[in-house]
Amino acid sequence: MVALAAKEIKLQSNAIYLMLPLELYRKLLFFYGRQNWWPVTEKGKTIPTYRSRKRLTETQKFEIAIGAILAQNTNWKNVEKAIVNLNRAKMLSCKKIARAKQQKLAGLILLSGYFNQKAKKIILFAKYLEKNYSCRIEKLFEKPFGELRMELLSLNGIGPETADSIILFAAGKPVFVIDAYTARIAKRFFPGFLKASRKASASKSLYEEAQIFFESQLPSDLEIFREFHALIVEHAKRFCRKAPLCKECFLNNICQFFLGGKNEENPYLRGIV
Repeated sequence: MVALAAKEIKLQSNAIYLMLPLELYRKLLFFYGRQNWWPVTEKGKTIPTYRSRKRLTETQKFEIAIGAILAQNTNWKNVEKAIVNLNRAKMLSCKKIARAKQQKLAGLILLSGYFNQKAKKIILFAKYLEKNYSCRIEKLFEKPFGELRMELLSLNGIGPETADSIILFAAGKPVFVIDAYTARIAKRFFPGFLKASRKASASKSLYEEAQIFFESQLPSDLEIFREFHALIVEHAKRFCRKAPLCKECFLNNICQFFLGGKNEENPYLRGIV
């Protein structure tokens, strides 16, 4: 177990934390190492691989977009199996998905869950790209961040998490993705951010609150955003589970959730996902 010194840090919001997000990122990176997320398929292969890449091909960017849609309400292992099936069937291209029969596509992505809904979503996405960008997803990604995000959110089946995943990992524009794992980590390590942000605006969703918090505390750096997201996922699966393994966790002496004692009494820790 790594020995870590606890230190209180007070933000302008008056919320007190034992560490800030950037310090959490560094500790997770030191413990787990680089995650090289998002895994994509190399030319001539069928299984996505994890490795550092200076640039992605347009085919790989499209694969990430499809993977982000397939990842809704499931884990990556199931998505990977669906991606492998699409690769083996030589169906993982914009034109082929746009012209595919929904039933056939659903059979290939069966393991990703909600396969009929997801088949419809990825067909609609591919058809949109074909109609508006001649299947050139890089043309879509040329748009400024705000315009790109609004356009993605206007498409059926794409919500904030999916849109931001596509923007961060495929388009290569820095935006901090909030998923169930990130929300869990935020509530446990930085419970005060909810209280402070709700005072500022009662209309914001948990997604918006968490995203504003992390982006305000981190440099707007593409690689940090990508790695931090992947590291949070890894930590949430290893230690910070729904039923957390706090006693075994290497961060327990700077974790407000663990150190808070009867955590269920803290109203800002209730309902942790």
